[in-house]
Amino acid sequence: MPRLTGAAVLRRFGPLLGLVVLCGVFGGLSEPFRTGENAVNVLRQSAVNALLALGQMVVILTAGIDVSVGSILGLCCVLAALLLKAGVPAVLSILAALAAGAALGAVNGVLLTKLRLPHPFIPTLGMMNVARGLALVMAGGLPISDLPVRFRVWGAGTVAGLPVPVIVVGLCYVLGHVFLTRTTPGRDLYAIGGNARAALLCGVPVDSRLILAYGFSGLTAGIAAVVLAGRMNSGFPLAGSGAELDSIAAVILGGGSFFGGVGTAAGTLAGALIMAVLRNGLNLLNVSAYWQTVMIGVAIVVTVWIDMLRQKAANR
Repeated sequence: MPRLTGAAVLRRFGPLLGLVVLCGVFGGLSEPFRTGENAVNVLRQSAVNALLALGQMVVILTAGIDVSVGSILGLCCVLAALLLKAGVPAVLSILAALAAGAALGAVNGVLLTKLRLPHPFIPTLGMMNVARGLALVMAGGLPISDLPVRFRVWGAGTVAGLPVPVIVVGLCYVLGHVFLTRTTPGRDLYAIGGNARAALLCGVPVDSRLILAYGFSGLTAGIAAVVLAGRMNSGFPLAGSGAELDSIAAVILGGGSFFGGVGTAAGTLAGALIMAVLRNGLNLLNVSAYWQTVMIGVAIVVTVWIDMLRQKAANR
């Protein structure tokens, strides 16, 4: 069994270590932070970003990026709400939102691969505007509120004391981990991120795998939309604005790399929790929301800088 280098150990366990240290710091500074109620609250607050980050991680794994996830989330929120208000059963409304998210994500992949666009930022930026515009048109620019109780459970319900969104996140991450580590398509994504040309020469169907990755990102945005709409009790057309940046931040803080080929479901979940813990702890310490944004931004820049140094060292 090959020995892990110090850099490999840091990449694998660094996000978890950072999360533990952060919890220790805030736990020492704020007594309310140490309560079980606050822990559950942090998990609940992290749910939407964690779901978006899971799909974003799969895309970044291929050395891509998806800036449309926030807008796709907003569109899926509106779609589910409209169907529910029209009397469509909750299960069918949820399935429609998930299907729409996956389809829009797959369109990103098709545009990237079939039009041979130079960078994934281009099609996903276009989709960001298209999806947001459609959400505003469909909702008439207004939130669609008073959704059925059976639907609201997905965002505000509990099972055995655990919030339903936390359970949804847990299931999605387990399935995501299995997909990436136990299936051929999942392992292919690592190969594409490492060297797409070499993967193609080895017989990996690069185009179809990229479409799968972006479709998966859209699917997780659809799941996040169901959770968020249930929590807000409305389909808000501007829901998810700026969420794409938070999802990217969670992936990078969780050990992912813009260079591709690196990232895990566990690390990404840790990254999403780091962001939630940071915001929660700073709130309890009465730190301004503006300064919270500054601190998270600095953390991301430092993380990316370290990743660049690591990449340069590996290429020597």
